[in-house]
Amino acid sequence: MSWEEKVRKVVPYIPGEQPRFSQMIKINTNENPYPPSPMVEEELQVMDSQDFRLYPDNEATELTSALAAYYRVDTENVFVGVGSDDVISQIFLTFFASDKSLLFPDITYSFYEVWAQLYRIPFRKVPLKEDWHMDKEAFRDCGGIIFPNPNAPTGILEAEDFVEQVVTANPDCVVVVDEAYIDFGGKSAIPLTKKYDNLLVVQTFSKSRSMAGMRIGFAVGSSKLISYLKAVKYSINSYTMSLAAIRLGVAAVRDEEYFRETVGRIVATRERVKKELGQLGFVFPDSMTNFIFAKHPGVGGKELYEFLRSRNIFVRHFNVDPLKDHLRITMGTDEQMDQMLDCLRVYLG
Repeated sequence: MSWEEKVRKVVPYIPGEQPRFSQMIKINTNENPYPPSPMVEEELQVMDSQDFRLYPDNEATELTSALAAYYRVDTENVFVGVGSDDVISQIFLTFFASDKSLLFPDITYSFYEVWAQLYRIPFRKVPLKEDWHMDKEAFRDCGGIIFPNPNAPTGILEAEDFVEQVVTANPDCVVVVDEAYIDFGGKSAIPLTKKYDNLLVVQTFSKSRSMAGMRIGFAVGSSKLISYLKAVKYSINSYTMSLAAIRLGVAAVRDEEYFRETVGRIVATRERVKKELGQLGFVFPDSMTNFIFAKHPGVGGKELYEFLRSRNIFVRHFNVDPLKDHLRITMGTDEQMDQMLDCLRVYLG
């Protein structure tokens, strides 16, 4: 047997392209078009590079304390990592060790399937209903559950009681709710973590807090769940969070006014763009995220994607069924969205 036959092989997750043009509109990876809080800039200016000689606090105490205070939980209920992808990856390693299948929607964040394959976790995809919503009755008899709310790439938010109904129906497994986009239109399930010890809620600083480049994610759950997560983390790498990420993350959490302002601007842009895309003939689910998942009945998704790309406007196209006729359009600034809409008007005649 050759060495190559012993390699663990997976089909990797394919992220959105990261073009580097001076004149472009980049609305393909759900980043925030606005800068981080001014408090982040202020903290950056006063940081002492001499501090980088030392390892950071492996508990990231400053950050976990700030998050605990913000979400009204105890510090023992908070786990932080290098982006929500890192947090979810460690959740997969920690909690999905059953012989029963892990369940997640068949149209969702494609990284879930990659992690399941990488860690050799049996899994089953739960079909969405015809209206793109998840079917809570299908999440049964399993070794674990994970789903985003709102879902991606559809942008659909499930009803407030959806999470609780799934959790109560599955007391013998861990249920993970990925809330990467919750700040743009939904109510977080974090309060439910005080009621159910098998619920983990994951969020990120990459979207609503404008810090995708800093890589900060976190989970909130029962102290027992968090202790298990920490045990796995410390067995892999105790110092995952950089000192800069910890301090700048704290600054971002403290600026509530700026956070609400920028989220409000993105939501207002989203609602306006929904109306204008509808006038151009596009159809789409009612997104509660910072993106719109749209298709035009008269033009293929790839054709529209390539046209916009030729104008240095980058949106996300998934060249797989049943998504290939859709574009996922991140909300940029109002000026950026106007330029995109003007191009579409010309193209569609």
